[in-house]
This record gives sequence, structure tokens and C-alpha cells, in this order.
Amino acid sequence: MSDLDREREGRRRDFAARAGWGDAAHRPLAGDASARRYERLTRGDAAAVLMDDPPPGHSVVPFVRIARLLRDMGYSAPEILEVDEDPGFVLLEDLGDDSFSALLTGPDATSLEHTLYEAATDFLIDLHCRPVPPDLPSYDPAWLLRDAALFLETAMGDAAEPAMAVDFEAAWRGPLEEATREPQVLCLRDFHAGNLMWLPARGDGGGSTSGVRRVGLLDFQDARAGPAAYDLVSLLQDARRDLGEDLETAMVARYLNASPNPDEAAFRAAYAILGAQRAVRIIGVFHRLAKRDSKPAYLAHLPRVWRHLDDTLVHPSLASVRAWFERWCPKRTGGPAP
Repeated sequence: MSDLDREREGRRRDFAARAGWGDAAHRPLAGDASARRYERLTRGDAAAVLMDDPPPGHSVVPFVRIARLLRDMGYSAPEILEVDEDPGFVLLEDLGDDSFSALLTGPDATSLEHTLYEAATDFLIDLHCRPVPPDLPSYDPAWLLRDAALFLETAMGDAAEPAMAVDFEAAWRGPLEEATREPQVLCLRDFHAGNLMWLPARGDGGGSTSGVRRVGLLDFQDARAGPAAYDLVSLLQDARRDLGEDLETAMVARYLNASPNPDEAAFRAAYAILGAQRAVRIIGVFHRLAKRDSKPAYLAHLPRVWRHLDDTLVHPSLASVRAWFERWCPKRTGGPAP
């Protein structure tokens, strides 16, 4: 452990002590693709989670704001128990170990899969009927394009050239403008099985959010206002696990049957466009994690993400993007960047 790591550990323990958990045992929890780290604090039968999101370049303020907003709506975001904003520490309610991802690799996966995805889809239906919270930044075409353009830097590598970037922007401009004309909702951004917790005991309290409270929510600090299809495609075209085509089709139909948006064709076009945008962004992110952060395990997911991309590119609204890939990236690859 480096001196910096030891100093940071000392600050985490000081924060825990100030929050009343000085005598707790600390155990690391699996983190995500960011610099954030998590520890479970236990003291007898009580447990909490300490989130450490160090500056510079990071702030716990968005996470705390969205967590409190979701809880005010009646949803199962973790309760914020204590915050120290400047060093980037948050003490959270512990939602347990039953993530959707863990359950879907367990012995009851087959019987649970429809139940979990129906609950997550129903959560989005409920959320998308709510007004968009004020003062949220927006997933506008410029932002979505910047996210997608990481692909050029990390996945194309030395093959990238100025004309390629110019054509890339031109190819995406029309589709992204089309997708963002859809009704705006609160998008949690990384809404997928790895960030969802199963809390079945919370489904019996009655009220309009009773059933959807079974879905525990994590990793929502990048939430924005954006098109309704964004989180649904994040859920159903998961970079880390395969869903059967029938399940994806059934959940899209379930969403549309209950959605207040009457324009099914526009929604399906946005679903395809945002699916392609997310796939391209994720390919870029996974290459960056492998090269910059020495996390090559993410490359194992690339064949799946490329399949998602190819599946979406058949939609007529993505003709210009499909032509870009046929010209500049005709060979699909799941391996490291050139």
C-alpha cells in the first residue's frame, strides 16, 4: 500500500468514526469502472456502505442530490446517512448483496429473469410518468455525440484520421436530433442489472410505487434529462450479459403498452438510435479501461456490444451511421484496439 493509499484509508476511517461507525469492521466491496471504491461497515447486525469518490475531477454532490430526489419520489435509492463533500465520502444505507447480476447467475436465474426485468421495466414506466426534476443537465445531441466520439480515440486508435472524425459527426447529427425529440424524462444513465438490487420485501406496502420499490437503485450520479428510450435500452441491451431476444421484445412491448407516449414508431426509432450510441460509447469506454487503467477484463464484453451495435444499425434512421461503419470500420472486432 502506498503512502497516499494509507493516508486515504486513514481519512475514510476518520469519516466513519465521525459518523458513529468508528468501531465498525471494514470490508471492501466490488466497485465499478470508475475510481470510486466501496466498503461495507458492519457492527453487530447493523451494516452500512461507505462510498469513497476522491477529488479532483469527482464530486459526491450529484449522487447525494439524485439519491434524495429518488427517495422523495418513493423509490429505493439508498438513504444518505452522512456526507463529507470536500474529500468525497458518503455513508449509505446498505441494500444488501442481491444485485440483479448476482441473482441472474445463481441457481434461480431461469425462474427469476422475467420477474426481475418486469420489475425494472415497470420502474421505468412509473418514473417516466413523473415530471422531470428542475435544473438537470440534458442529454442533447451535442452531449451524446461527445460520448460516442470516445470510440474514435480509443477503439480506432492509430487508424483514426481527421476525415473520419468529420464524417463521424455528420453521420450521427441527424439520428441524434431525431432521438432527442422524444419526450424528456429523468434518465439514470447506467440502468442495468449490475446497478439494480432486488428488494422483494419492499413490494407489500401499498401505494402507487409499492411494486417498483422492489428495485433498489445504485450508480445514478450521472442522471440527466433525456429521451425515454435511453434507460430502457440500457437495461435490455446489457453490455455484460445476454438477454434472449424474446425477453427484450416482451419488455419493450410491456413498456409501450403502459407508456404515455403515443408515438410507437418514434419511440422504436429512438430506441435503435440510442442503442447504437450507447454501444459505440461503451466500446470506447471498454478500450479506454483496458489501455489507460490496465483493466483488460472489459474487453471480453466487446463481442456482445458489437452485436448490439450491428443489430441496431439495421434501423432506417441509422442509415448514415451504418454507412460510416461500412466505410471506416468494415471489420467488427472484439479485441484490443489497433
